Amino acid sequence: MLKSMTGYGVAVAENDKLSVTVEIKSLNSKFLDLSLRLAKEYADKELEIRNLLNTSVERGKVAMSIEIKQKTEVKPKVNINKDLVKFYYAELLDTAEKCGASKEDLFRSALNLPGVVDTDSQLNDNEAEWKFIMKVIQDAIKKFEGFRLAEGKVLADKFLEYLSKVEALLTKVEAFDPQRIEGIRERIKTHVAEYSQTEMDKGRFEQELIFYIEKLDISEEKVRLKTHVEYFKETMKAADSNGKKLGFIAQEIGREINTIGSKANDANIQKCVVEMKDELEKIKEQGMNVL
Repeated sequence: MLKSMTGYGVAVAENDKLSVTVEIKSLNSKFLDLSLRLAKEYADKELEIRNLLNTSVERGKVAMSIEIKQKTEVKPKVNINKDLVKFYYAELLDTAEKCGASKEDLFRSALNLPGVVDTDSQLNDNEAEWKFIMKVIQDAIKKFEGFRLAEGKVLADKFLEYLSKVEALLTKVEAFDPQRIEGIRERIKTHVAEYSQTEMDKGRFEQELIFYIEKLDISEEKVRLKTHVEYFKETMKAADSNGKKLGFIAQEIGREINTIGSKANDANIQKCVVEMKDELEKIKEQGMNVL
């Protein structure tokens, strides 16, 4: 099933504390080129987000913005162990007196000692908020992937349209081919009759004619072209979207079309070849949008 590299997804959610908006956009790129806009207080979560996108988005020039608004005034939740501060301060004061050291900033020093300030409750709140934010991010990715699948369906329909035209033109080539061979045979006979001064050896002439016609034979190219077209269709139906593989198959289709054109030596077939090349260019152009 095809996916487009072009995608868009947005998810909005809020609770009693936060209002979160996550928006994802993507354009064509050979690799994953991620631009992430995230609030500073969650900067440590950037790697987690990138890892998530690496597994779900795969390829494309992707821009994600995460907007987080606090619905209520944020007050730092800090617990200070006052008894421990008193103990530290008394010990520092006693030590300073015994050492004859300055007693300035002893209180500030006591506040910075281990166990005085407890921020565990704040950390717990942040983790709860992050779980809520991650849920919104996942919802945005789900919508983004849905958009890519819908665009992929449009691309698949386009490919089938172009391929059906290539097949119709190939049918015309097959109809023109016998006439082409007979035309070549008659032209050679006419030229030989015009320029030959002696009676023609019919056996030798037939041998040379067969050799010449074999060089212009396009039977194998027609079979391979049909095979490549069918393989392209099968690849489109695969579970995974594989734009690179479709690109390789398109190259093989182009190679067979070019060979038919170089061997044809026939105006009607050359016209079909030109039209097939036109359809193939459309396939290659749209193929650049496939994930």
